Amino acid sequence: MKLGPFQIDHPFILAPMAGISNSPFRRLMRRYGSSLVVSELISANGIFWGNQRTAELLRFNEEERPLGLQIFGEIPENLNKACEYIESLGADFVDLNLGCPVPKVVSRGAGSALCRDPVTLGKILEGMVKSTRIPVTIKIRTGWDSQCINALEVVRVAADAGVSWVAIHGRTRAQGYEGLADWDLIGDVKSKSSIPIIGNGDLQTAALAVKRFKETGVDAVLIGRGALRNPFIFRQANRILEGREEFYPSAEDYLELLQVQRKLLEEESKAVCLLHGKKFLSWYSAGFRSSSQFRKEVFSLKTSEEVWALGVRFFEDNLNDRNLHFLQESFLMGGHG
Repeated sequence: MKLGPFQIDHPFILAPMAGISNSPFRRLMRRYGSSLVVSELISANGIFWGNQRTAELLRFNEEERPLGLQIFGEIPENLNKACEYIESLGADFVDLNLGCPVPKVVSRGAGSALCRDPVTLGKILEGMVKSTRIPVTIKIRTGWDSQCINALEVVRVAADAGVSWVAIHGRTRAQGYEGLADWDLIGDVKSKSSIPIIGNGDLQTAALAVKRFKETGVDAVLIGRGALRNPFIFRQANRILEGREEFYPSAEDYLELLQVQRKLLEEESKAVCLLHGKKFLSWYSAGFRSSSQFRKEVFSLKTSEEVWALGVRFFEDNLNDRNLHFLQESFLMGGHG
């Protein structure tokens, strides 16, 4: 299928998540079925000033393609320079974050704040599109608050500026990650848009991702938190969409996943392997018997060898005792799509 200028395998895409969507996880999710990946948000100001931490966030591996690097910022010149630099790095597209609700981002006029003035935003987007030969995409929210729902206006401005697609998180900035994503509004915007629309919000199961994709007519969907406790969700959703028998991971599937992820994280650094190992293993354990005790124990360990060995033992012993009803429950409501 086509998404903007790209040919992708299916419409199920890993959502960019701050502090999570580093290169090792993006590589893992490409191997496990996400049809493309986008980095966590990166400061355009940091790119402009040559910040070392920013440079680390821009690194990627060839197997991640199609790959977008996501930036945020409020200074047009810096956003344009960031687009030029991202093109020089060889990324496939640049994505502008216009949905971040975090006060420290919004207070400086970046993230969700930029959508409050669509006219000015249009000029910024036009400048970004002209500054680079690779596609420019954006991720937005439905609006600032219940009194300012302007996603359709932002989409029209983006289309006029030459943006390749718009991803819409179905909540306002004021909602943060509370309440339910408004998929009716996403579908309505899609029906009136001249460019591709990607839906995002509350896709906790593969079946729900397929349902939202079909009933709204969007061009693709972003899956964030759902992939953190079910890394097989992209494979499952694609099989459902194709009318094939749903895939349920075995203990062997989980053990293979852990082996692959540990290797990718170790290539990054021992510190990353330890920290991300703790986080991801605790997320994957959700819904399993004794998961609460497992999370306490895994966060008390001091080495990655201990962490991953405990993870292997846990999934070997507990896979058949998972309560699938947990997939309908709230998860990481403090953020991450």
